[in-house]
Amino acid sequence: MKMCLLTVTTIFVVSCLATLAYASDPSPLQDFCVAVKDADAAVFVNGKVCKNPNMVVAEDFFLSGLNKPGNTSNPVGSRVTPVNVNQIPGLNTLGISAVRIDYAPNGLNPPHTHPRATEILVVSEGTLYVGFVTSNPANPAVKNKLFTKYLYPGDVFVFPEGLIHFQFNVGKTNAVAFAALSSQNPGVITIANAVFGSDPPINPGVLTKAFQVEKNVIDYLQAQF
Repeated sequence: MKMCLLTVTTIFVVSCLATLAYASDPSPLQDFCVAVKDADAAVFVNGKVCKNPNMVVAEDFFLSGLNKPGNTSNPVGSRVTPVNVNQIPGLNTLGISAVRIDYAPNGLNPPHTHPRATEILVVSEGTLYVGFVTSNPANPAVKNKLFTKYLYPGDVFVFPEGLIHFQFNVGKTNAVAFAALSSQNPGVITIANAVFGSDPPINPGVLTKAFQVEKNVIDYLQAQF
């Protein structure tokens, strides 16, 4: 009986520690911790320094303008309007943020990842082709799996944390989607920009080997960013 109790206790402790280890954002230890602007913070911390609670006002939890469409006049034809801790300081330590995404016809939110958040997206207008790709399988002979879906107004889709995903407007009109993310600052890595547009650029020899193409192809792609 004691051995059984010890085993159960051990499993519980390990589970708790695993939960803490994989949490993207720290849990709040008070009602709120309104973020101080980085430029005003005396120290650099993982997250944001808390504002004096006596100085907190309603505006620290407020943002207007998410009803306004973003400017999609850019090469990919989409615009992401973020609502994270940098826009609403009251989100600090609360582990949540949001975005509005506008898409022109044929507009694309290109393949990207959020290293610190799962995303749940709902379509408000238009038709989107969306999907995500799994991480590398344990068996190198097996390919990464693609999950895709066509979404219409009112449809909801989830992109698991850290996985490459995208949205593409396949309709003939503008499209709009809203998404919530499980981090106050989910981060974003746009794959093409990171690989071909880094500063300084990645050595072409690395990319020709990785993509199995000629150097002139890599030179062309790097020149686009």
